[in-house]
Amino acid sequence: MKIWTVANQKGGVGKTTTTVTLGALLAQKGYRVMLVDTDPHASLSYYFGVDSEELSGSVYDVFTAGSNLSSDTVLDALCPTKLDSLFLLPATMALATLDRSMGTQSGMGLLLKKALHLVESEFDYVLIDCPPVLGVLMVNALAACEQILVPVQTEYLALKGLDRMMRTLEIMRGNQSGEYQFTIVPTMYDKRTKAALESYQRLKQTYGDKVWNGVIPVDTRFRDASQALTPPPVYCPKSRGVIAYERLLTSIEQ
Repeated sequence: MKIWTVANQKGGVGKTTTTVTLGALLAQKGYRVMLVDTDPHASLSYYFGVDSEELSGSVYDVFTAGSNLSSDTVLDALCPTKLDSLFLLPATMALATLDRSMGTQSGMGLLLKKALHLVESEFDYVLIDCPPVLGVLMVNALAACEQILVPVQTEYLALKGLDRMMRTLEIMRGNQSGEYQFTIVPTMYDKRTKAALESYQRLKQTYGDKVWNGVIPVDTRFRDASQALTPPPVYCPKSRGVIAYERLLTSIEQ
């Protein structure tokens, strides 16, 4: 089972769109895929029309199960999607309380990793959507994976936010026993604007081969897909945005 985490300490850069689109593309290729929503705002959950406040289980149960944590904790909370092999582990607003209630407890940073290990025979891929805040949830998501995708909007303020994320990854790298890979993914690229071009060039100059050699363009079809509560590869498979994500998937699967 491969685990990818989609993270950035800035909101609005395309984390949820990246998670949904890559997950759906993998499911269309025949893989069993689980999407994990670790953001208390639950954007990923709402994308699929799931209101976890009305469900009996969510990813919150993983963090609060304690010694009762089992594969059923995860599997019983899963929600189906419009793709047969794509499943969602939804978020709940209660996640926002974890830093205060459990953040200082020993071992809290590895709970998600332990939970996913319990179901590794059930899935080929797990994609984790992170909140834009460094805390227990992001630490768990980063510690659980071997591949990190960092979507970055191609505009000046987003690049400034990326600096914070890179510092976080350096800290995590120092605490990890094993190595993990990360890829910076330029998103919302508008080739008509000078600002987008300059931002992309600065990304390449600063981070070199850590930046994916491509861009995710601005695509209004993504907005239409989210309003239809349908992953873009299902809603608009030939759109330029989906085609760009197909190229990204090919590059990170190599």
